[in-house]
Amino acid sequence: MVRLMLTLAYVGAKFHGWQLQADARTVQGCLEQALTRLAGCQVRVHGAGRTDAGVHALGQVAHADIPAARADLPWQRALNALLPTDIAVIRVVPVRPAFHARFDAVGKTYSYTLWTEPGYLLPQRKDFVWSTGPLDQALMTLAAQELVGRRNWSAFQNRGTAVRSPVRTVYDLHCEAGMRPEETIWLITADGFLKQMVRNIMGCLVMVGKRKLAVEEVLKLAEQRQRQAAPATAPAQGLCLEKVVYGRVPSKSFL
Repeated sequence: MVRLMLTLAYVGAKFHGWQLQADARTVQGCLEQALTRLAGCQVRVHGAGRTDAGVHALGQVAHADIPAARADLPWQRALNALLPTDIAVIRVVPVRPAFHARFDAVGKTYSYTLWTEPGYLLPQRKDFVWSTGPLDQALMTLAAQELVGRRNWSAFQNRGTAVRSPVRTVYDLHCEAGMRPEETIWLITADGFLKQMVRNIMGCLVMVGKRKLAVEEVLKLAEQRQRQAAPATAPAQGLCLEKVVYGRVPSKSFL
């Protein structure tokens, strides 16, 4: 067998998330169907992370084992010919047999896009942004700076996935201008993320931007470690997995 590493992009709007489900359309399910057809045997795919329903990716990473006799297939072109148009295989490379897309990752970067124009929302952007109305970006930036560092993130973890420890290191959390003046893009880089952690952080920051939560309260919420004390989870459609990092500790500049 030969192990392949696949880099993927997909639009999450019509998927019930990454993870395989018996009666639902998922990214893993579509990818496994295409790989199985090309490999001539059942193929299991392992992803770097389980994105939720509605969440997008520009740099999801997965691995799969295929028969050595099929190793010379033009895998990227062949997979893209079989996959639906809301999934694209960006890159396929052979890797060492022990490589694991999830366990070998040292960090990830997610983006979250906000639409701040109150008068309208472009229909082409509705599946890719959270329409919040005007926000105080300066206050949000101050609050974001409070969240950078290593801590227990229980206050920002939703139920549903068991973890050994809720401690993670957020290396960077900052805002950049979008391609349109109505959009702002928040980028967060960490050594790992808990279930819906980014969406919960963004729910908190937006409350700060709406001046419904004081900057000094953000760190207090984190230190309380009580999910019920923190603001509601942000919608899925604004979230995108930008990149998975292997082999070195991520930093603000690695994008």
